[in-house]
Amino acid sequence: MRYFVGLDWAKLTHAVCVIDESGEIIMRLAVDHTAEGLTRLVTALKRFGDPAELGIAIERPSGLLVDTLVEAGFVVYPIHPNVVKASRPRYSAALAKTDPGDAYLLADLLRTDGHRFRALCPVSDETRALRALVRARSDLVGARVGLANQLRALLESFWVGAVAIFGEIDSPIALAFLLEFPTPASAARLGQKQMAAFLRDQGYCGRRSPDELLQRLRAAPAIKLGPAEMEAKGALVGSYATLLDTTVKQIRLLTSAIERAVMAHSDATVFTSFPRIGKVNAAQILAELGPRDRFLSEEQLAGEAGVAPVTRMSGKHRAVVFRWACNHRLRAALTWWADNSRRASPWARAVYLSARQRGCDHPHAIRILTRAWLRVLWRCWVDAKPYDLTQHHAAAALKQPA
Repeated sequence: MRYFVGLDWAKLTHAVCVIDESGEIIMRLAVDHTAEGLTRLVTALKRFGDPAELGIAIERPSGLLVDTLVEAGFVVYPIHPNVVKASRPRYSAALAKTDPGDAYLLADLLRTDGHRFRALCPVSDETRALRALVRARSDLVGARVGLANQLRALLESFWVGAVAIFGEIDSPIALAFLLEFPTPASAARLGQKQMAAFLRDQGYCGRRSPDELLQRLRAAPAIKLGPAEMEAKGALVGSYATLLDTTVKQIRLLTSAIERAVMAHSDATVFTSFPRIGKVNAAQILAELGPRDRFLSEEQLAGEAGVAPVTRMSGKHRAVVFRWACNHRLRAALTWWADNSRRASPWARAVYLSARQRGCDHPHAIRILTRAWLRVLWRCWVDAKPYDLTQHHAAAALKQPA
């Protein structure tokens, strides 16, 4: 490359610096994060020649700015912010930090240490669509948990029975009950017939009788409140229940969309073939992995997934510590699958139990199992072949459950 570009991303304005092979600054530029600004950036950079021969260093691997540069044909090198932070003393003893200074730092890092960084691999449209769906669902699940905790805390402050009557506060039947009976007074005259009619209308499974549910409702301690406070908290219960009901329905719709999208993906047969992985879990893993050529080895994949520890050694001191810098969404998806796989794979269960017997706690043992599964997943992914128990010799050697 004859020219190297450093791009310091910001919410409103991006700082750009172009240097040559000797490190001399050729151009400085500041562009707004607008359609006009991004067009101006692409036009300015194309003046230096073929976009495929122009390296651009940036601290983030995704976003509208990155997508614009990749679609224009530029080679983008994402550099982790920790690397930039550690390199700053090379350029300033006072550790000064400015946006134009960081843009130059990124460009010069690419010039001097470009062989240490990998260019961003373009992600297919189907994977990008799947990633958008699974991340939106994950965010909604987090919102659902937060709303459920707030609703539970509110009910425990004035109506404990409404928390105890059904198993989960965010279940459809519990939300329907709260929308119809938001306060103790509204449910005071609720009898067996009325409860039976409510359960029938909601399609209750019949696990518990109306009498038992009423006993749960009335056995909880009563909390006396003034009429104004009771009315206010009842209105809040209705608000939280309405938000939760909408959120739960949207999660259900997103789940259906994800299941359809993952089965239409070109790698669906590979990722859905593993034991107890599930369509949504497979979609989460597939979406976060990205293109097949993104990783050079399964060791690099294990580091990105956060299931390989970090070794720190100096002289006589040696420590193996937890890896914090990783793709946290990918680690969550992989460890969730590994935990579930123990219930279907004797090999997975044996790996987990062996780790526990060595003194590892549950999260550590699950990461060890995830690391073992990654070796298998990597081989299947690279070869584009579904998981085959007969080819997994360590698992095939163990007797399978009836």
